[in-house]
Amino acid sequence: MEDKQALVEGVVERITFRNDASGYTVARLAADADPAQPGVGRAITIVGRFPSLSVGERLRAWGQWVNHPEFGRQLAVEDYSVAEPATVDGIRRYLGSGLIRGIGPATADRLVRQFGLDTLRVIAKEPERLQEVEGIGPQRARAIAEGYRRQKAIHQVMVFLQGHGISPALAARIYRAYGDEAIQRIRANPYRLAADIPGVGFKTADRIARTLGLSARAPQRLSAGVLHALEQVASRGHVYLLRDQLIRDAAQHLSVEPEDLNGTLERLSAENRVVVDEERVYLAGLYRAEAGLARALARLWAGEAARRLFSGQSDWEAVLARAERETGIALSSEQREAVRAGLRSGVLVLTGGPGTGKTTILRVLLTCLERAGLRVELASPTGRAAQRLREATGRQARTVHRLLEFGISPGEGFRFQRHEERPVDADAVIVDEASMVDLPLAYSLVRALAPGTRLVLVGDADQLPPVGPGYPLRDIIRSKVVPVVRLTRIYRQAEQSLIVTNAHRILKGEPLAFNRSGGDFFFIECDDPEQAAATVVELGSRRLPAYLGCDPVEDIQVLSPMRRFAAGADRLNSLLKAALNPRGLDAASGTAARLSPGDKVMQVRNNYDKSVFNGDIGRVVDVDPETGSVWVRFQQPDGPQEVEYAGDETDELALAYCITVHKSQGSEYPAVVIPLLTQHYMMLKRNLLYTAVTRARRMVVIVGSRRALELALAGAREETRASRLSERLREVSAG
Repeated sequence: MEDKQALVEGVVERITFRNDASGYTVARLAADADPAQPGVGRAITIVGRFPSLSVGERLRAWGQWVNHPEFGRQLAVEDYSVAEPATVDGIRRYLGSGLIRGIGPATADRLVRQFGLDTLRVIAKEPERLQEVEGIGPQRARAIAEGYRRQKAIHQVMVFLQGHGISPALAARIYRAYGDEAIQRIRANPYRLAADIPGVGFKTADRIARTLGLSARAPQRLSAGVLHALEQVASRGHVYLLRDQLIRDAAQHLSVEPEDLNGTLERLSAENRVVVDEERVYLAGLYRAEAGLARALARLWAGEAARRLFSGQSDWEAVLARAERETGIALSSEQREAVRAGLRSGVLVLTGGPGTGKTTILRVLLTCLERAGLRVELASPTGRAAQRLREATGRQARTVHRLLEFGISPGEGFRFQRHEERPVDADAVIVDEASMVDLPLAYSLVRALAPGTRLVLVGDADQLPPVGPGYPLRDIIRSKVVPVVRLTRIYRQAEQSLIVTNAHRILKGEPLAFNRSGGDFFFIECDDPEQAAATVVELGSRRLPAYLGCDPVEDIQVLSPMRRFAAGADRLNSLLKAALNPRGLDAASGTAARLSPGDKVMQVRNNYDKSVFNGDIGRVVDVDPETGSVWVRFQQPDGPQEVEYAGDETDELALAYCITVHKSQGSEYPAVVIPLLTQHYMMLKRNLLYTAVTRARRMVVIVGSRRALELALAGAREETRASRLSERLREVSAG
């Protein structure tokens, strides 16, 4: 290091490198001439952390000159300020950098040719004049003006947040949520960040609060710490936490003594933010969901008790026989009994593994209910599962969110429009893939069914539990107050499949059987993670598409136990994209390089404005290189849905050539490739392997080590979650 303090002014010519997570940037600056500083007056390299930096901006930077062993002389920036560009070329570069939505290089050039040095003032003060430029109409003029105003505001927010350790990418997300009031809201209550913004945890919010001067024992900090501890266990699937454990966990998070939390639970309870039930402490919403679901289910089975579809045994048999003729299905005795249970029960659980005939029973039961004059609704937790249900039954099927008409209510924000006062317009509701339904969604569904409405929950209780808190399907089965039909017989056609055979072996922890040539279940032994990753890419991009005659992107899904490591989802996505859709990989960094037309992508968080939800998979249909906007087509049960993402919204999308097993629930693919290595040991459980294997219709290929496979087969099958739903169901059943 030269250890010489320097002040440099100039215009940003190029962003050579940028890490959006940290803000670390390498850029080329066209520096103003300064005789006192040798080398200044030509393009120089600057490095440092910038919350926001764009080509064309005029920069005043302070820092130290350093000599990098590979890249030479650089200015390591310690502080800086930004001024609007003052030259025509600077304005053109600034506007053409893609920073402002609606303006790319071509539009920037036309604007500058029309307005010259006055361009930025026209955008800010007289946006209606933008229509003087060819190709800009009233709507686009307004969008450009709003984008410019928004960019100036977000820069202020980013500078504020950078001073509190927030990355630029996260700062942009905070601005999207809070808008121009971001700084004001954060100063008023920094802990709301953890609740409102995905990706902001309690520690980040707490760090901001401390830098703003909030004391370690401030009541709002202690309350936030207790809520954080409850949210942490909810993220692991638990519905409540015992009081003593909660106090210990919260005190540890807060670095205070347990005694310092005296009165905090009482304060939160008085504010209706938690519920204390004996020694159990719930987040208020989860308590309402658990208690409300038990009452709502009791209302359903009580409402059906007085209502019979058929008068006697002869009617049952006649209806069943007619349904079999209409569907062309000959039921076994076990399947007939399952249909009868669905016809006589107000609430029924139908559970079983692959090959046990759940879909067959559903088709006949559905026909019987319709012949009895009932209006039947079919639903599943995800769009892909609903699409499969529609294909299997030939009837309309929707996601649970669409069934309950999730949308905006005036003054209340996003909520379900169907509830007790406006129930679902149906006499019977059948929910497939019910193992994916968590406690809050189960409560929202059941409370929206009027007394007398039949409810049939169909699912495989041996799969992974829901991503959200609770496991209603398993709790309902355990309560023994709701009729349960557990299918165990594997039917002849399914017996011929090693996918089905091995799925049931996994549940028993037995060694798997593999095909040597032909067949549908293979194991490729490979202990080295790098070699395994290369084999997975070769299988997914070349060998399986050629062997099966299928589309490598649509029909083959790679499922990894984890995101991290050499054979994790993140790494495999990069490798698979390079093999299957390399467009844009060599472009400059940015959205267009990360996402390209044709990419398979997944929505990674719920976006209620766009009606796309965590886990939805789609294909990129277009990328605008000027604005960074991306258009994605999602397949929904009622047809394709094309969704636009602005450049700063694409962090909601992740590549989906490879996804985690947890994200695959409710989906089914012609072929599945599963990397399974000892580096995944934390996730190697029977239910994870079982879920991965049962996603495949035609073929499963496991690539990995025999030791990892043994660990998965030996892993505990069930995951215990703290919940009182079973007990509550028994209590309401007993009156």
